Amino acid sequence: MPSDRIRHVALSSVVLPLDVPASDAKVLTGRQKPMAEIVFLFAEIATEDGHGGTGFSYSKRAGGPAQYAHAKEVAGNLIGQDPSDIGKVYDTLLWAGASVGRSGVATQALAAIDIALWDLKARRAGLPLAKLLGAYRDSVRTYNTSGGFLHAPIEEVKERAGRSLAEGIGGIKIKVGQPDMGADLRRLAAVREHLGDVPLMVDANQQWDRVSALRFGRAVEEFGLVWIEEPLDAYDAEGHARLAAALDTPIATGEMLSSVAEHVRLIEARAADILQPDAPRVGGITSFLRLATLADHAGLQLAPHFAMEIHLHLAAAYPREPWVEHFEWLNPLFNERLETREGRMHVPDRPGLGFTLSEQCRAWTVDSVEFGGA
Repeated sequence: MPSDRIRHVALSSVVLPLDVPASDAKVLTGRQKPMAEIVFLFAEIATEDGHGGTGFSYSKRAGGPAQYAHAKEVAGNLIGQDPSDIGKVYDTLLWAGASVGRSGVATQALAAIDIALWDLKARRAGLPLAKLLGAYRDSVRTYNTSGGFLHAPIEEVKERAGRSLAEGIGGIKIKVGQPDMGADLRRLAAVREHLGDVPLMVDANQQWDRVSALRFGRAVEEFGLVWIEEPLDAYDAEGHARLAAALDTPIATGEMLSSVAEHVRLIEARAADILQPDAPRVGGITSFLRLATLADHAGLQLAPHFAMEIHLHLAAAYPREPWVEHFEWLNPLFNERLETREGRMHVPDRPGLGFTLSEQCRAWTVDSVEFGGA
């Protein structure tokens, strides 16, 4: 039986505006400006036999145009390839852009294409991606982050946390890392009192030095946090390892890293109790699966960062019980929604990732390019 071949590839750059600009510790410490939009790179792939798949990568603040530019340079190599040979195709694209390396923008650009190929494969099989990969569960514990940003007054944070729980979400994460650590502690105490024994996490977005992180970690032991996220610079593996060894509260990190190799350094240093890889940032599902195998071998928990539309499937296929981060920000991009119930996010029964692009997504497109035949 002859193999199917890729006949058409469409890339698009999409700018999603946020209703309210979001601020975390990086803003309050003067390192960044509030985030007002997210730029997406979408890849849509079609084959000669009529199969199709869609994937995306993204960038917050800077980098979106660079991802799109790199994808445009290499995407022509997809035409005529067998879409089933995802590993081979990925290597072809890596070598096409070898001079810019295998991390950062280079692999983030390839991620959209890689994810589209996995979506295509699962759709062709008539299976949700989690089932194609080999699911361990049909639903995953989920927590909400979008209501806990530092731009929101504490009463709003409490109100949105209660709303999330009422909508079937199981945990709440709030941002910390303000210049005044006392303000963080008061904010955390207010949320803990409001929520009771609900699973609660905090995220410092890399804002502390080692001494401050240790001091905060010791101060919050009483709150029974599920984890402290990114207490130190994302590349400080040694510092995270020391912190993880010194505290009872688990340490979570990894979301800012943009390659499997960077995560390997975390794993080898025992720098995290909970690894937080991001498939679009590390190069797609192919890279994520390699990383997940290493994380499981090391006995680590998993809590993928952002992009729940992708990470729900990957978390469902991880051997150890994971968490998935709930962000409703991406909802306008898609026609479908994910279901949350009794603290868990449920894998949809739709094939592939289970999403189609909305008319609003098309309207937010700022540039696009096509390769191959119609």
